[in-house]
Amino acid sequence: MPRPILATVHAAALSHNLARVRACAPDARVWAVVKANAYGHGIERVFDALRSTDGFALLDLDEARRLRALDWRGPILLLEGCFDARDLELCSRLSLWHTVHCTEQIDRLAAHKTQLAHRVFLKMNTGMNRLGFAPERFRAAWIRLKDLPQVEEISLLQHFPDADGPKGIDAQLQAFDAVTHDLPGERTLSNSAAILRHAGTLAGRSDWVRPGIVLYGSAPDFPAHSAADWDLRPTMTLSSRLIGIQHLQTGDTVGYGSSFAAEAPMRIGVVACGYADGYPRHAATGTPVLVDGVRCRMVGRVSMDMITVDLTPVPKAGAGSEVTLWGCASNGAVLPIDEVARAAGTVGYELMCAVAPRVPFAPGSA
Repeated sequence: MPRPILATVHAAALSHNLARVRACAPDARVWAVVKANAYGHGIERVFDALRSTDGFALLDLDEARRLRALDWRGPILLLEGCFDARDLELCSRLSLWHTVHCTEQIDRLAAHKTQLAHRVFLKMNTGMNRLGFAPERFRAAWIRLKDLPQVEEISLLQHFPDADGPKGIDAQLQAFDAVTHDLPGERTLSNSAAILRHAGTLAGRSDWVRPGIVLYGSAPDFPAHSAADWDLRPTMTLSSRLIGIQHLQTGDTVGYGSSFAAEAPMRIGVVACGYADGYPRHAATGTPVLVDGVRCRMVGRVSMDMITVDLTPVPKAGAGSEVTLWGCASNGAVLPIDEVARAAGTVGYELMCAVAPRVPFAPGSA
């Protein structure tokens, strides 16, 4: 039989989380962000559950091709725009909308020979300092795009760096509004954290919202809020089985480096899951794991193919017992991915995206 590790995508949870976004931003259209292969879930696996969205946003042209192959005929937005002049021809062929965030991208458009004008999203850098035109250069970029026959329509875009924390969004909104107050065009302002935390402030100000992590059941501002606080449901479960049991005596150690030593006699279970499956290598002793739906703790170091868990809370567990690394156990218990990520010093986004190719996904899970 195959190794028992399995990833499952929960279609109903994806649809629920999309509905939560619409409830928070009822006047806006929704870009469902499916970059990084739908945050590790698989574009083909999430498509049916998210097809009621108004558009899809992503980075890779190959992912855009995959959406068109699924017979999606609605808008697709390239969030980082085109990386090469040849990409513009594919944008025309696949009817892709694309971000413009630098002078070089405008230069490519100006040199592009096409009979189909492009829909572009001009990006302002309001403090993230990754991509986008500084506010003082934004209008000049807008004017240049407006004068290009290759451009049909210009929309306006920016990204909040601190929507998930105490700094909030006011500084970015002021910078954006100061430059764009008299410019035409649709706006897309809100990422997941802004959608959830600043719905009142942004009501009526964003024609499109861009939910990413919120669609996949992780809280963008954890631990200030949990996914349950926002009424989000987990969309991915990573599960496995116990494949062995060890009985430790006081002082016995576990795993490489002997980093964990038993303080009393105890049973530990060996789980078929390790960092080669995408489980975080830096997860520490105490990281939560569900065994038969009961919360237990991981002990010792994560190995390439195995982790070990303390079975004290589940004395009846044995070889073959169900293990939930994150997501939903068969008895209905939930282990939030954010809790696992925090114990590993990372975020839920990374765990979703890091599930390894060798991990099978449940057939028909989408």
